[in-house]
Amino acid sequence: MAPFMSLSVLFLFLHYPFLSLSTNSEGNALHALRSRLSDPNNVLQSWDPTLVNPCTWFHVTCNSNNHVIRLELYKNDLRGQIPEELSNLKSLISMDFYDNNFEGKIPKSFGKLKSLKFMRLSSNKLTGSIPRELTVLTNLKVFDVSNNDLCGTIPVDGNFESFPVESFENNRFSGPELKGLVPYDFGC
Repeated sequence: MAPFMSLSVLFLFLHYPFLSLSTNSEGNALHALRSRLSDPNNVLQSWDPTLVNPCTWFHVTCNSNNHVIRLELYKNDLRGQIPEELSNLKSLISMDFYDNNFEGKIPKSFGKLKSLKFMRLSSNKLTGSIPRELTVLTNLKVFDVSNNDLCGTIPVDGNFESFPVESFENNRFSGPELKGLVPYDFGC
């Protein structure tokens, strides 16, 4: 009976490949990114949602456990909003989205990316303020949002006071927030 069951499951995955995607939150998160972006240079063509995991996709690096640890999508003229679903990439260490045309706000859900060490979002068209939820990312070593249209105050909690001022240049920040006070972002 067990061999018959295994063949049945294999048949389902071969004939209905979308089933494999529904069980892979990392693949779902990256597919959400791809489906919401304009990709004029077709750099995401290898991002096939029917594969069991995204470790074979270009611009994606995985660890030995097949978990996504790096997204290298810089300088590709990608356009659109960064989806909140990327916070499902629990092992993500590096997010390099600089020199594109991403717009909208930085998702608050990125505060769930506890393994994140490098977040480079510079030279895009991002708006709004830096989410305070990001201040809990204690592993974050590099945070660069320069050359966007961000506003409000720069957080000083967590690692944020250690990031160089160049990481925040060419935005509309009103300066650092005062410790202990919840910032009010005029015009954000």
